[in-house]
Amino acid sequence: MNFSTKGMVYTLSSKQKLPISLEEAWQFLSSPKNLKTITPDYMGFHILSGAEKPMFAGQIIQYIVTPVFGIKTHWVTEITHVVDKTYFVDEQRFGPYALWHHKHFLREVEGGVEMEDVIDYKLPFGFLGRWLHPILVKPKLTEIFNYRSQKLSELFGQFL
Repeated sequence: MNFSTKGMVYTLSSKQKLPISLEEAWQFLSSPKNLKTITPDYMGFHILSGAEKPMFAGQIIQYIVTPVFGIKTHWVTEITHVVDKTYFVDEQRFGPYALWHHKHFLREVEGGVEMEDVIDYKLPFGFLGRWLHPILVKPKLTEIFNYRSQKLSELFGQFL
């Protein structure tokens, strides 16, 4: 996992290889219903609407998540781009970030598939948001993505 900063926009990038087919990876990762499976239980992730159909560009997904201090947060994302078995993009329309743009890439590699996530995000509250990034936001995102990586390995096996 890698973090970088360009101005006031942060970037998190993460790669993981899994010993499964591209088709199997796409089926799992492109289904909004599976988000709960790869999100830590303490976050109270609950989809309110939008996960009834297979992923498509323009899809709006509403959910509740409790990321810190037991504070329930309403989050609305839009799937803005989908290229079958290649990538999809979700963007926050309403929620805790000033900007959230999450790209999910999949590609076949020898012995399985490589997933890559690239998230560009900006925190609200100006200086306060920038101050909170290293002590709250960055550690929380690291924890969430480490959990996701561990969960995917449990579900699909370790890449050798």
